[in-house]
Amino acid sequence: MAITAALVKELRDTTGAGMMDAKKALTETDGDMEAAVDWLRTKGLAKAAKKSGRTAAEGLVAVAVEGNTAVALEVNSETDFVGKNAEFQEMVASFAGAALSVDDVDALKAADLNGKSVEDTLTAKIATIGENMSIRRMAKLTGETVVSYVHNAAAPGMGKIGVLVAMNGGNEALGKQIAMHVAAVNPASLSEADLDPAVVEKEKQVQIDIARESGKPEQVIEKMIVGRMKKFMAEVTLVNQAFVVNPDLTVGAAAAEAGAEITGFVRLEVGEGIEKKEEDFAAEVAKAVKG
Repeated sequence: MAITAALVKELRDTTGAGMMDAKKALTETDGDMEAAVDWLRTKGLAKAAKKSGRTAAEGLVAVAVEGNTAVALEVNSETDFVGKNAEFQEMVASFAGAALSVDDVDALKAADLNGKSVEDTLTAKIATIGENMSIRRMAKLTGETVVSYVHNAAAPGMGKIGVLVAMNGGNEALGKQIAMHVAAVNPASLSEADLDPAVVEKEKQVQIDIARESGKPEQVIEKMIVGRMKKFMAEVTLVNQAFVVNPDLTVGAAAAEAGAEITGFVRLEVGEGIEKKEEDFAAEVAKAVKG
């Protein structure tokens, strides 16, 4: 029987399995839909798919550095418990290593890992561990000097917050200090030039509205806004922030004193921006009793 795209789509919609898995299941069962569903279930693929609707907001961020290239990768799970699982950690570390050779998450999912794609490896792990998992995002940096740092490390090279810093000049010790600063302070951008204009305009308008509430004349307000925006930039841009290691210097000035220029940074925090579904324990028990 011919395996059509429509047939593959139907099986995917029914089981939630990946396109290649659905196609293989239909090929193995000569297009028999019921048999294909059973084939996927025996391989653990349909089981994994059933979990795909559950929120995965825990997990780990892993970092890897190779020469002048560094990568940070977030892999999510449903519970923090899985993030402490050695099997999960080993998988995340292998994904981070593979990410060094690709440019985005889609390419990573298709990348080969010990004879299987990264996506297939993840799907198999979902079936064995029993939780929904996802490769959420990755970021890469290149530079003359590239340093990584993990905050709250669960295992070497992975934890709740992963930071990369790229510099021209400098050394690893300086890069590590700057990375620790980034982890703690969470700057919005490297400098004013990299800050989203919409963010700047919104803050400026807020400050104008606040100043006008004071009833001061427009000429005075204009001068007030200049000072307040300068303070805002010092709070949200990395090179203008007071360095946590030496608050008498900005991060940019500290780097310059060490003969370095910061060219980029990345900060990934597990679950950042994911809306978690909260349900109190009593409601959860009642739900389980009702079935």
